[in-house]
Amino acid sequence: VTIVLYYCPMCTLVCTNSSILQEHVELHLMENGNHTEENGHDQIFARMLQEQEDQFRKAEESKTEAEEFRKLQKQYGLDNSGGFKKQHIQNMEKAVARGQMKPAEYHRRKVELMESLAAGLDDGRTKTSGLIKALYKYYHKEARDVAHVWLCAETDHYHSTDGDKGWGCGYRNFQMLLSALLKLDQYKECVQEIPCIPKIQAMIEDAWKEGFDPQGASHFSRRLKDTRAWIGATEMYSLLTFLKIRSRIVDFHCPTGPSGTHPRLFEWVKTFFSLDSSCVEDRWLPKVIQTSRPAIYLQHQGHSRTIVGIEQKNNGAQCLLIFDPGCPSHVMQKLLHPETVGFSLKILRKFGSGLKHKQYQIVAVDGTLTEEERQVQLQHSRILQAERVP
Repeated sequence: VTIVLYYCPMCTLVCTNSSILQEHVELHLMENGNHTEENGHDQIFARMLQEQEDQFRKAEESKTEAEEFRKLQKQYGLDNSGGFKKQHIQNMEKAVARGQMKPAEYHRRKVELMESLAAGLDDGRTKTSGLIKALYKYYHKEARDVAHVWLCAETDHYHSTDGDKGWGCGYRNFQMLLSALLKLDQYKECVQEIPCIPKIQAMIEDAWKEGFDPQGASHFSRRLKDTRAWIGATEMYSLLTFLKIRSRIVDFHCPTGPSGTHPRLFEWVKTFFSLDSSCVEDRWLPKVIQTSRPAIYLQHQGHSRTIVGIEQKNNGAQCLLIFDPGCPSHVMQKLLHPETVGFSLKILRKFGSGLKHKQYQIVAVDGTLTEEERQVQLQHSRILQAERVP
């Protein structure tokens, strides 16, 4: 409860009641022989009340700002409520209490979790492999309304678990991207394994310690470990550069089509995946183009996903193919079976009408960096700027 204090404009008295203060001020005026000067008295009292009102308003604004700040901290996982391990164990304990998990299963899963965290590696429980290969086979035989489809290099899907539900999408997308890089010879010196989420957080902190993205580091108070903090395009870029992987951030900062759509984003993605066959006209392209390009990280307000390909329909319409970390394994695995892949494609397809946030950012990987190039990028990241389209 906020207590409003009223200060006497003529002495050091402080009251909590405006009526008492008014009587007190009138005594001052009487003692000074000014009690007949009603106009002067009214002006003083009016000024006093205005000052008290201003103090009350400022106190309420400060209270509101503090409450909003606490809400933002909680929303973005910076409220010291614990990180991946704590959330995972708490959710398993709740499952036991509800009878959804047996105590023996709880203890077995907890041991596996601790072993995974100690090794710094993802346990693979949420991974679905072979999806790009399954899509390649499907498009060869089916999808008669598709003129061409470009697919990225083989990429595994990772989804959020009890440990990162609600905040872990950026980390899961990073795991998807790494799974593609692991399969490409060009990146094998940069990537050898798929880290778990706490390990990814530690890696980002290491990048900050080396000097990458000081503004972003300051935003997180240079700490990610044991938090539920969301990460975005700038953290992705810093981490990739830290690992000597060349990447770029492209900012589609406003819609470029009717009804708030982003056709320039779709064209950019098509160009990126078409670079392997850029000298071939569309009419001579095969229907399915399996590229060696890595998947693309896609960020918008509140969520991030991974672009693994793009369709071009017979009528010219374009459709992105997207892996969403919010989609569980049992749903993604339907894409692996010939009898369910066609129906399940709707979980991947995103037409222009389905991407209508005001702003999107992508992080695209394009080769590796020498140590000298890495140092140049380190200097550039001190004032990190994205490429803007348009």
